[in-house]
Amino acid sequence: MRALHTAATGMMAQELNVQVISNNIANMRTTGYKRQRAEFQDLLYEHVNRVGTQTSSQGNILPAGIELGSGVKTVGTPRLMSQGELAQTGKDYDIAIRGEGFFKILMPDGRTAYTRDGSFELDQQGRLVTAQGNVVQPQITIPANASSVSINSQGQVSITQQGTTTQTQIGQLQLSIFVNKAGLQSMGDNLYMETPASGTPQDGTPSTDGFGNLQQGYLEQANVESVSEISDLIAAQRAYEMNAKVISAADQMLSATSNLMR
Repeated sequence: MRALHTAATGMMAQELNVQVISNNIANMRTTGYKRQRAEFQDLLYEHVNRVGTQTSSQGNILPAGIELGSGVKTVGTPRLMSQGELAQTGKDYDIAIRGEGFFKILMPDGRTAYTRDGSFELDQQGRLVTAQGNVVQPQITIPANASSVSINSQGQVSITQQGTTTQTQIGQLQLSIFVNKAGLQSMGDNLYMETPASGTPQDGTPSTDGFGNLQQGYLEQANVESVSEISDLIAAQRAYEMNAKVISAADQMLSATSNLMR
């Protein structure tokens, strides 16, 4: 019976939907995390009576045909790249992006990754790095005798050396933007990789046209809304239950049919 297969595709789709929602909820406190959304499309149809066909020699047209669908499929789990709230931390090397753009990160294999997570640290050489020790690009090195570090909204990194009150600029942070940022590939560790779908990155200075500005001492929070996720979870659960009910009803109908043949 067709209904068994159709309902099974619905159950598999909602199972995947719950997996996506659970990942969003699990990352509610992940810095710079962007929530995902499962998107679905209906499958092919069997046209028993095709709409618009001629039904008589007088030229009558069938106004509504008979189309039997075969279920649902998942077509994507795109990320919603909306801005997350900024939380103040007061830490010198915590940097939040307000607006468009990603930090460039040099990976150990030489590839370039991108992130919205600005919770940076210093390595043994004084370089600005991620929590995994990957170097931020362009490379910023803080001297050992720096008594304070200042990063303005344009990404200019300045220090005050011990014994002085004069600030000296030692570097310039840059951001990268993409034509289709939802086309970036997630790598884990809050990192993304460029893909043909995302387009090539465009590098620029923060606070210029098309680029966001930087906020020192802040971190961008995940853009996950707990109420929305719980609401979506309940809807997915109910859809799963209804598809399971269809399978149960179809099974009872098949059972009744087989009993007639005894």
